Amino acid sequence: MKNVTVTMEDSVADWARMEAARRNTSVSRLVGEMLAEKMRHDDAYERAMREALEFRSWGAASGPYLSDDEMYDRSKARK
Repeated sequence: MKNVTVTMEDSVADWARMEAARRNTSVSRLVGEMLAEKMRHDDAYERAMREALEFRSWGAASGPYLSDDEMYDRSKARK
């Protein structure tokens, strides 16, 4: 683990101390857990976005998106 120094406004520090006490933990652990959760959330979002952009359920588009012709070709939807 790494130790870091964080600068914050007094009101934020007061809130962090009260929140850490409410959770029966330290401010350091509280901040570390919040940052870890933010990292997991951002990683999951980026992974989901990448998968969504790569996903194609039909059509032969050359990229992650359908071409105009494929998008408006209703004959494929009727089959």
